[in-house]
Amino acid sequence: MDIVDTFLNAEVMRRSLPMLLQGLWITLQLGAASIVAGLVLGLGLAMTRLYAVAPLRLLTRVYIDVFRSIPLLVLLIIIYYALPFVGIRLSPFLSAMTALTLVSGAYTAEIFRAGIEAIPKGQFEASAALGLGGLQTMKEVILPQAVKIVIPPLTNNSINVVKDTALASVVAMPDLLKQATQAQALAANPTPLIVAAAIYVAFLWPLVAAVSRMERRFAARRR
Repeated sequence: MDIVDTFLNAEVMRRSLPMLLQGLWITLQLGAASIVAGLVLGLGLAMTRLYAVAPLRLLTRVYIDVFRSIPLLVLLIIIYYALPFVGIRLSPFLSAMTALTLVSGAYTAEIFRAGIEAIPKGQFEASAALGLGGLQTMKEVILPQAVKIVIPPLTNNSINVVKDTALASVVAMPDLLKQATQAQALAANPTPLIVAAAIYVAFLWPLVAAVSRMERRFAARRR
C-alpha cells in the first residue's frame, strides 16, 4: 500500500464524508455558541475590572488570571467528570461550551480592557463636557471606537476557540475530530483524519487571512 492509499484513499473519503460533515456541523454550533457567550462574558469582566469597586476588580483579576492559566483540557475534564460528584451533571455539549466560554471569556476580557484603555482620555473628558453620563459615554463614544481596535485580536481568539473545540472529543462529543477518529477506526485507515484536517484548514484559513488584512489596514491607518 502506497502513501496515497494510506492517507488519501478515495473510497475511505467517500464513506467517511457523511460522518465528518455531521461532526463539522456540531463543531460549528459549539464554536459559535462558545464565541458569543465568551464575548458577552469577556465584556462584562472587562467593565467590572475597569470600573467596579476595588473588591470586585480584584476578584475579576483573579478570575482572568486563573482561567488564562488553566489548561482547557483539564477544565473540561473537571466540568464533565468532577461536577457530577457535587450534583451538577452537564451534557457533553454544555460541558464543552462551559469550558470554552470560561477560558475564552478571560482572554476576551483582556482584549476588551486593552481596547478601552487605548482610547485617549480626552474622549472621556469631551463626553463629560457634553453632559453625557458614564453609561452613555461608554455605549455611544468609547465602545464603538474600542471595537474597531479589538476586532483583529477578537477574531484571532475566535479562531482559537474553534480549534479548541477538538478537545471536546475527550467527553464523547461527536465533533469533527471525534467523528474522524471513529471513521478512522472503522476504516482502519488514517484518511478521515487527513480530511478532517483539510476541513479545519479550509474553514479557518480565510479567517486567518482576514485577520492579517485587518491588522495591516489598522496599522496603515495609525501611521
